[in-house]
Amino acid sequence: MPDPSAELISCIPRLRRYARALVGDRGGADDLVQDTVERGWRRIAEWRRDGEMRAWLFGIMHNLHVDQLRAKRLQTTTLDEETSDPAQAVDHSAGLEIRDMEAALKLLPVEQREILLLVGLEGMAYDQVAGTLGLPLGTVMSRLSRGREKLRILMEGKAAPVASLQVVK
Repeated sequence: MPDPSAELISCIPRLRRYARALVGDRGGADDLVQDTVERGWRRIAEWRRDGEMRAWLFGIMHNLHVDQLRAKRLQTTTLDEETSDPAQAVDHSAGLEIRDMEAALKLLPVEQREILLLVGLEGMAYDQVAGTLGLPLGTVMSRLSRGREKLRILMEGKAAPVASLQVVK
């Protein structure tokens, strides 16, 4: 059985990549990873040795991220921070595609975005995602399907379909 601390450390690059895609900015992602690793380290005794540590840590990250979103909603003042990294502007067309993808991902509901990232970016199986997020498998599959469809529409530049509402008297 591998050393739990070494296994935790080996998960950091994947945690960082997922956090970056989830949060959208490097500083916030690094803070989220740090909080996740710190909480995972404190609770290492709770980790089931027969389970996958990466999925366990993603679950911790998910819960921390949800807590952060709730805290932001409670704040009365919001600040709009735009960060740009000119060092990433080497390949302009690839940079534009990445920027468009990041912008489209930010437009998705958090519930769809995190599942898309876990499946697409992290390559997790649906049942792993369900276990990590504490959701039924069917919920994961439906959110993934809706998220993929909405992302495809956004990337094609089409407006997302708006449901027509009927007035009932």
